[in-house]
Amino acid sequence: MLALLVRDDGLRLLLASRGHEVVAAVGDGEALRACVDEHRPDIAVVDVRMPPSHTDEGLRAAIQIRRDHPDLGVLVFSQYIETRYAAQLLAGGARGVGYLLKERVADVRDFLAALDRIAAGETVLDPEVVTQLMGASRRGDALGALTAREREVLALMAEGRSNSAIAEALFLSYGSVEKHVTQIFTKLGLPPSDGDHRRVLAVLHYLQT
Repeated sequence: MLALLVRDDGLRLLLASRGHEVVAAVGDGEALRACVDEHRPDIAVVDVRMPPSHTDEGLRAAIQIRRDHPDLGVLVFSQYIETRYAAQLLAGGARGVGYLLKERVADVRDFLAALDRIAAGETVLDPEVVTQLMGASRRGDALGALTAREREVLALMAEGRSNSAIAEALFLSYGSVEKHVTQIFTKLGLPPSDGDHRRVLAVLHYLQT
């Protein structure tokens, strides 16, 4: 069972019916931050559009609560993608972060699976989010050394896929994916380190360049 903070009453009922504890349902960014401070939930499910302007208050609030509570899981969902703030959200630490389009969360099983993955510390990104962030990244040339296949592998890494899942998606052997990942780390200048998670650093490099 997860302790969750949500906004939508319908979502609250859905989660409660699946055995999760919804500690609060809030209506704006200020209330979201206050409730996180009070209840310390496992995950905050945040709609990008929140009062008063219904533009990007929810996403900005999500960035702030991740700064204040880096171990808090955050799932942002929206009808559109705000690439600048999405990159900031990931830059604050990609572990336990999700960004999904509302059309994807219509599938209850996929939505609940995303929550479980975020609670486990994984990164869950909608493929369209990755595509748009990748488009923004192409303005730079830091990733120019990667081959087309290595870019495909890195794009799937950015969606939070494991090496096994990448191998299945690209019809490659597990060993081939491992070799591609190693080459990505080498070309991005990410040597082995006990203190840094190279996979997360590679994804952040990819999304921010």
